[in-house]
Amino acid sequence: MKPNQLRNTILDILIRIEKDQGFSHLLIDNEIKSNRISAKDINLLTEIVYGTMQRKMTLDFYIEAFVSTKKKMDAWVKMLLRMSIYQMVYLDKVPDHAVIHESVEIAKLRGHKGISGFVNGILRSVQRDGVPDTGIIKDQAKRLSIETSHPEWLVKRWINEYGFEKTKAMCNANLVKKQQSIRIQPLKTTREEVMIKLKSLGFEVKPSYLSPQGIIIEKGNILTTDLFRDGYVTIQDQSSMLVGEMLHAEPNMRVLDACSAPGGKATHIAEKMEDKGKLYAYDLHQKKVNLIKKKASDLDLTIIDANQGDARNLSELHDIESFDRILVDAPCSGLGVIRGKPEIKYHKKEADIQRLSEIQLEILHSVSPLLKKGGLLIYSTCTVDIAENEKVVQEFLKDHPDYQLDEKFFEQLPDEAKSASGITTYGFQLFPQDFGTDGFFLARFEKNG
Repeated sequence: MKPNQLRNTILDILIRIEKDQGFSHLLIDNEIKSNRISAKDINLLTEIVYGTMQRKMTLDFYIEAFVSTKKKMDAWVKMLLRMSIYQMVYLDKVPDHAVIHESVEIAKLRGHKGISGFVNGILRSVQRDGVPDTGIIKDQAKRLSIETSHPEWLVKRWINEYGFEKTKAMCNANLVKKQQSIRIQPLKTTREEVMIKLKSLGFEVKPSYLSPQGIIIEKGNILTTDLFRDGYVTIQDQSSMLVGEMLHAEPNMRVLDACSAPGGKATHIAEKMEDKGKLYAYDLHQKKVNLIKKKASDLDLTIIDANQGDARNLSELHDIESFDRILVDAPCSGLGVIRGKPEIKYHKKEADIQRLSEIQLEILHSVSPLLKKGGLLIYSTCTVDIAENEKVVQEFLKDHPDYQLDEKFFEQLPDEAKSASGITTYGFQLFPQDFGTDGFFLARFEKNG
């Protein structure tokens, strides 16, 4: 693909993320699957899309130094400037003059001579004068917001919850590309066998800290391997693997995964059960249920019964005290997965957190009668917000005297996790800066026998 064609495609993806609130990873995957992008261009496309979205607020701060506040720009022009300045400031792969030339050509193609001249002028000024220093921003929270491209309301919220230094570490971690991790299918292979095979293919790998089935890929594309195509491994973040490990599901149990899609945790649990017993998996949307079924099929797992269903109504489908284990991986704000889905931080509002915490409690209330006495229930989210995590746990315990936090939970955490900073009275908060994973929370309840 020619440079201008590639950057036109990148610009189209960025516009769709901004205008239609599309998810960056899905749009990139769709573009790669279309086979319009050559293998050598995939990394550059991914780098520019993710980088531009990760640093959008910082890039806007730079642009504002060179553009009159009265100047109105079309959305595509501003996005073109963002992606161009991102390349000039943060990437060494393409010379500035090439970035400027290609950006001006795109402006000519999409606009008119005046727009191309405007784009040329701004980028030449950046090349000549450099970008402004964020140190001119005196307010500490606002400066961190601009430096790390996190909305100011979110930065202030996290500072209030965790203090400035932890918030700063979290915001900076969200700007760093996350290493890919995979989970082996233990009924087909071992972690050692897979690591040997990957190393022979030129991969750089190491074992996960958080799951004996997990492997961290430091170099290599797992999607191109027979191991992935034949269902010997699946892609899953380490933090997500911890849920399957801590549920302690065993063969021949009856297990409920109340909010299951896309099925990573359900398939992990089924592997822990040695594909013996029954695992009921539900999601609100049929399209997502199909993802669970496909993942189970890819991994040759047979005990997962995936169906459409609202987690708040599952007591209408199952008998009271009929499950040995229940997982509530609740719908949440997703503020723990910003490094992989950077657009989340711009789309979410503070009111969303309150609304979601109410839904999370509703789900816990609804499924709690379905657990057998002596059974275990894990509540997990991929967020770092206290209102969705610790406070939900507190509220649930207050209303359900038949439940208690499992005292064995903390001692059964992996040794590396025990040294992390997120162990609290009510659960385990994994921060993105701890192990380079997603931000994740989990708490384990036991039903009184």
